[in-house]
Amino acid sequence: MGENFLVKKHIGKKMPTTSKEKYIIDNIESLTEMEFSFRKKFICNVMGRISYGGGLPLRTEMKTIKVSNLMEAKKCHDIIYSEFAKEFIFNSNNIEGSKIPREKVLEIIDKGDTKYKNRNEVREVLNSVKAFDYIRKGFKFNIPSLKRLYYILTDELIMENGERYPKGFKKIPNIVGNSPTTAPECVESELNDLLKWLRNNAGKIHPLILAFDFHKRYEYIHPFLDGNGRTGRLIMNKILMSGGYFPMIVFNENKLSYFNSMQKARQNEGKKYYKLMLSQAEKTYDLILDTILRY
Repeated sequence: MGENFLVKKHIGKKMPTTSKEKYIIDNIESLTEMEFSFRKKFICNVMGRISYGGGLPLRTEMKTIKVSNLMEAKKCHDIIYSEFAKEFIFNSNNIEGSKIPREKVLEIIDKGDTKYKNRNEVREVLNSVKAFDYIRKGFKFNIPSLKRLYYILTDELIMENGERYPKGFKKIPNIVGNSPTTAPECVESELNDLLKWLRNNAGKIHPLILAFDFHKRYEYIHPFLDGNGRTGRLIMNKILMSGGYFPMIVFNENKLSYFNSMQKARQNEGKKYYKLMLSQAEKTYDLILDTILRY
């Protein structure tokens, strides 16, 4: 949010076995509380808007601090991001109708393939791995990157009608639920406006809210014929990572609440959407904390 703070701790001259990493692990609770006390004002400024109560946003903020500090102390970034990718890809694809079992997704990511009979869904997982890597290392907040992300996700996939995914933005209107989305001829203009809004507000709006708001507005545009949910959740996570936050999962078991809350937000009833997204972030961070503590 454009502000910094520095913590200095004198750990004594007679402690040669103590490193910064060990100190962080041994004092994770007190260090997390210290950082949280600094960040808390940014959460409190928007608390009334994003949740019915203060507990959820405050807990989420506390847990993302702890995730960041433990990953730094244990130097396990690559391992944890790999484990996250497995859960994210399984849930994100299944939200959109994929039936591939979780264990097969893990097998594909670990081994590069599986004997699972639906080869289209296997390809979907492989594409998702490449897309997640692109989000982490190559994606930029511009139109060419949006198109590239969609291409990576849908490359050589077959739609339900038996045809391959079309290239580029949608050419025909599409409807989500009972609500129309942006007309094809207006997609690029509205995306440019949204990307401009993102650039202007990065560092001004809390990263969680910035990511949630972008995701909501991106889904209202629905720029592609299909793949909008998968691209949208990846871009949302890029915003979180760019703001210093760990990415999050929208869990398949909560997809109906996810869809319903987004529809409510379209009708200017946004608190349910923020509450749902914050709960998914907290659920993700609980999962990641358990994963980190195993290493």
